[in-house]
Amino acid sequence: MSAQIEAFYDPATHTISYVVYDQPGGHAAIIDPVLDYDAKAGRTGTVSAGRIREFVATHGLSVDWILETHAHADHLSAAALLRDTLGGRIAIGAGIPAVQRIFKDMFHLGEEFRSDGSQFDVLLHDDERFMIGTLEARALAVPGHTPADIAYQIGDAVFVGDTLFMPDVGSARCDFPGGDAATLYRSVRRLLSLPDETRLFMCHDYPPEGRAPRWETTVAEQRAHNIHLHDGIGEADFVAMREARDATLEVPVLILPAVQVNIRAGQLPPAESDGYSYLKIPLNRL
Repeated sequence: MSAQIEAFYDPATHTISYVVYDQPGGHAAIIDPVLDYDAKAGRTGTVSAGRIREFVATHGLSVDWILETHAHADHLSAAALLRDTLGGRIAIGAGIPAVQRIFKDMFHLGEEFRSDGSQFDVLLHDDERFMIGTLEARALAVPGHTPADIAYQIGDAVFVGDTLFMPDVGSARCDFPGGDAATLYRSVRRLLSLPDETRLFMCHDYPPEGRAPRWETTVAEQRAHNIHLHDGIGEADFVAMREARDATLEVPVLILPAVQVNIRAGQLPPAESDGYSYLKIPLNRL
């Protein structure tokens, strides 16, 4: 049985979330859900998550998994919210403690924050297999953007997280703490060694002017046309390009609020004595 896939594009963060399911009335996984965040007001919202909830309800789906490809720096995760309302287990790559340790120090979170991945229900190791109803899924470690990035192969579809973008956009940045361009190159070559017809689903799209957002491509299309990683581009050339390009990029707008939430599996920081949660802004650290 092939996976059925529904995409949800969030124009505010250029993020694509997915519901992957075996059949109507069957079992589903949600991938990279977005919690809306108004940075000016410091207010969260649930419009994006609500679209996913409505789809799940309309199709009578039972949510088995909420899968994160990494601890995102460009949007807050709605994983905890959706687990509380739809059920399922939140999973991420087993490398997440390395990311938690980096940001525990950066945000000075103290001993009460555990950097062992225990905020997540399941830590998935490279090549680990699991089921979504009748669908077999496989975790593929693809570090480079961060140390803990993981892709999900479900049938002939792979959800690549922040590794590749659409061919006319290229590849993910590697200048976040723990990122490494050479490692990303090797991760991408692993993905592009899959059969040519394998469908690749992006986590983001930043379309050039005049093109509508897109998020599905194939291994063959990426190997032929990706502006950063098409066949014939070697590791040294990619690393030089990626490092030079990364040096020109601005810090993502939501990195400071997003990472604090996302290393907690989408949970807001614990409420303080007044009943409110607070985010920290470390000055002069990034």
